[in-house]
Amino acid sequence: MVNSPGVVEVTFFSVFVAAMLGFGALICADEATGQQSESGSIEPSPVLKTEEARRQSKVLHSTIHSTLRVVHDRYYREDEALPIPAAAMGEIFKDIESIEHVKLRWLAVDGQAMNTDHVTKDSFETEAVKALKAGKLFHEEATERTNRRVASVTLSNHCLKCHIPDRQSTKDRTAGLIISVPIGR
Repeated sequence: MVNSPGVVEVTFFSVFVAAMLGFGALICADEATGQQSESGSIEPSPVLKTEEARRQSKVLHSTIHSTLRVVHDRYYREDEALPIPAAAMGEIFKDIESIEHVKLRWLAVDGQAMNTDHVTKDSFETEAVKALKAGKLFHEEATERTNRRVASVTLSNHCLKCHIPDRQSTKDRTAGLIISVPIGR
């Protein structure tokens, strides 16, 4: 069976994203409290401290933002009817949540939300949008159970066609990535 170029690219996209997120998970793993499985991989720690959760959120954000940018720039072509990388990454977000209990979600900041799941849901997210619009790189809070961090994601020129269709300029805009990591202080 011969694959079309789009199928090869989507497969490469899946492998590339899985590898990048695996790399991020390895960096974030707490070897001191994590347990090693029979395969040799480090199982996620059941409870993180606030500072560990903050570090994990920072590394995970960098990994996802970089992956999204590279994959979108190099492998996505609108005229080939491929899935939009940010939407395809939703499947990866579900996997991470089921394995690591870390919740990930895109957040509309500048421009239109491309999905109703990307609008603010509470006062923390509303404050995060204000902070990102004001030029801050992130906004976070730690409660007794969760460290939530919203960090900026760059919407570059090719993103603006959909996110800001009536734009007057092609300057970069901002979206957000919400990362919620369970903690036990």
